[in-house]
Amino acid sequence: MFFLLSKLLQYLASPLLWIIAFFVLGLFFRKQPQKRIFIALGIGLLLFFTNPFLINEALLAWEPEPVLMKDVPAYDAAIVLTGVTEVNKSPHDRVHYREGSERILDAIQLYKMGKVQKIIITGGSGALKQVARTEASNLQQTALYAGVPAQDILLEERSRNTRENATYTKELLQQHPELKKLLLVTSAFHMRRAQGCFEKVGLAFSTFPADFHTHDRSFHLDDFVIPDPESLWKWSHLIHEWVGYITYKLLGYA
Repeated sequence: MFFLLSKLLQYLASPLLWIIAFFVLGLFFRKQPQKRIFIALGIGLLLFFTNPFLINEALLAWEPEPVLMKDVPAYDAAIVLTGVTEVNKSPHDRVHYREGSERILDAIQLYKMGKVQKIIITGGSGALKQVARTEASNLQQTALYAGVPAQDILLEERSRNTRENATYTKELLQQHPELKKLLLVTSAFHMRRAQGCFEKVGLAFSTFPADFHTHDRSFHLDDFVIPDPESLWKWSHLIHEWVGYITYKLLGYA
């Protein structure tokens, strides 16, 4: 039930849905005062959510600071969260990334640098329908092609959300007591919720945020050009993450 409700909240938290709703309400009302109010609200939201400067500032405040790879100490394993590939896209002889490929790419680089000895990939599928293969196996394929030996990759393929990532990864780690020093790798905008979930199940770890959606603070003219469709997409991701984080906090999952 929680899985289905989380999917519903994901759609209800979309700024585009709010913008369309205000425009539709503006067209619905016949009285001019109400019509003007709702259309003005729709325009206002459209200008706000398509402003690249505002979304960059919001993400800068939300995302944790990056960690220099050269400063990362040695870890027994990096835990990599999925949610970054398209599992229903053919052909299935390759990995189709949406965004967030830096999660596994950064983990591979850390492995190649000798910073981590194993890579744990956690994630089945967040899709409601049956999929051809799990996201964990998708990221495993990328790691294998990059030269990471199969024996140094562990998979957890049952989880469908961040809470289950933490729960099932802990179960997997109980089978590998030699893996004590852990590094959690996920997208920067998702790190707060992931960190809360993994701490809740009692795991001790450090964090390595990846896949930053921000750029350095800038006041160039390009930073204020609207409408910017990418800004609307970024706001959708960020608000979805805020809703997820608050929901997990209220339910005691993080």
